[in-house]
Amino acid sequence: MVRTSVLADAMNAINNADSMGKRQVLIRPASKVTVEFLNIMQKNGYVGEFEVVDDHRSGKIVVQLTGRLNKCGVISPRYNVKIDQMEKWVNKLLPARQFGHIVLTTSAGVMDHHTARRKHVSGKILGFFY
Repeated sequence: MVRTSVLADAMNAINNADSMGKRQVLIRPASKVTVEFLNIMQKNGYVGEFEVVDDHRSGKIVVQLTGRLNKCGVISPRYNVKIDQMEKWVNKLLPARQFGHIVLTTSAGVMDHHTARRKHVSGKILGFFY
């Protein structure tokens, strides 16, 4: 079967493992976008430490789960989000105003919507977590 989105498979694996109460999950294949997404989740305390394992193939990521995550997902296709449209996407994807994060890929790198609003940059939407 053809893998359409590496990031979607990774978020699905994290969701499933977290809902089963597991303490860690193995994600493969690894990608730079997945690592950046996990960095943002880790900065906000939704996942614990993670380790990228180079197996001279596609790579693996071992993620320690904290149990704080309710849901994470990927938005496909990657819609353009302007700065004035950000509030519309927050209302559409997140359950409450001060709860959760939307991850964007911008010209200044991958960041959540709070940082993008502070830096006054827009970009394409990757996904969300809360």
